[in-house]
Amino acid sequence: MSTEIQCHTISVLVDNESGVLARVIGLFSGRGYNIESLTVSEVDPREKLSRITLVTSGTEMVIEQIKAQLSRLVPIHKVRDLTVEGAHVSRELALIKVAGTGDKRVEALRIADIFRANVVDSTNESFVFEIVGKTDKLDAFIKLMEPLGLIDVARTGVAAIARGAEAL
Repeated sequence: MSTEIQCHTISVLVDNESGVLARVIGLFSGRGYNIESLTVSEVDPREKLSRITLVTSGTEMVIEQIKAQLSRLVPIHKVRDLTVEGAHVSRELALIKVAGTGDKRVEALRIADIFRANVVDSTNESFVFEIVGKTDKLDAFIKLMEPLGLIDVARTGVAAIARGAEAL
């Protein structure tokens, strides 16, 4: 087993009921594991099921422990490590507020165009950009906005799904 720290995207199908998310988070905090990104949404209202998508990092052994411990929680139906299982699509959305005038304002708009970010709000002194993509794309955009007047960032966390005809 590798001792290298790796980032994994894990998708968990759970009952949509009170306290499930707290139990999942408790599993992580109780063992000192870190959650880098977390999203939750109901995916099947008829069956009352939700999908928790989380990004975590650790050695191969730690990731295997996380998956095994998640599988043992009672309201969990299925745990899939999308990173290991192969092709998957993952995206994140961010709202990024940048203040600036003159050349900095023009440069922020130019970079936003290159990154295909949309202006969703504008005043004479600021913009709010909406950008969707892989986490590293969002990170790069935010880094470029820092010297141009970055004020605030709100991120959704990673949403991911396996490619192909199979459901979670």
